[in-house]
Amino acid sequence: MKAYAITDIGRKRSLNQDYAYMTLEPVGKLPNLFIVADGMGGHNGGGYASRMAVETILSEVMEAKEEDISDILVRAIRCANDTIKKTANEDERLFGMGTTVVAAVCKGNTLTVANVGDSRLYITNDREIRQITQDHSLVEEMVRFGGISKEQARKHPDKNIITRAVGVEDDLKVDCFLTVLEQKDKVLLCSDGLTNMLEDEQIRQMAESEGSVEQRVCALVAAANDNGGKDNIAVIILEPFSDEVSR
Repeated sequence: MKAYAITDIGRKRSLNQDYAYMTLEPVGKLPNLFIVADGMGGHNGGGYASRMAVETILSEVMEAKEEDISDILVRAIRCANDTIKKTANEDERLFGMGTTVVAAVCKGNTLTVANVGDSRLYITNDREIRQITQDHSLVEEMVRFGGISKEQARKHPDKNIITRAVGVEDDLKVDCFLTVLEQKDKVLLCSDGLTNMLEDEQIRQMAESEGSVEQRVCALVAAANDNGGKDNIAVIILEPFSDEVSR
């Protein structure tokens, strides 16, 4: 197994509110763990929320009694929601902060994914790129109900409005997905700082290009910045069936 994670402030923002975490080692009952969180909130609120989400998820995973990976991830993310919401209510400087979360665990050839918000998880190979997660965003709802096309959604002025976030919900719903991986599949987690700057096919081609996993992750970030870098960027690429370990 081989993976690499990075965040970048981008070209337009003064703060980096994205947070990327990965470990190829066991965490509690999980064999590995990969998380991208994209924070929102004024001042330092967004960065605080994304970091707090990941730290709370890790803490809850370490203490988890559940055996099912989906159950462990959902409970941990819901606990992060409660922790962030409580903190924001106690400090007016942090009021309204929240974060997206997309988390993944690979066990054998099965990938378990949990997400809230519009950070994404893709599976890529030499044939295709598939978005596994479903954005919790205003424009995605418009696409689902046939109001606008996918291409119109990419350029819509409200494309950054999310309809679900960790830290702002009283009773958070977490989406979960299980998918079976093929030998040549790669897993890519990212914030919208990448997907708003690059088309899916561009992402696929760069994820499938020559070079180490670190080089390809850094090339994706560089390409997003070259295309405008309008937001913070977080990217993780995981190669589940590679025997080389990269950090």
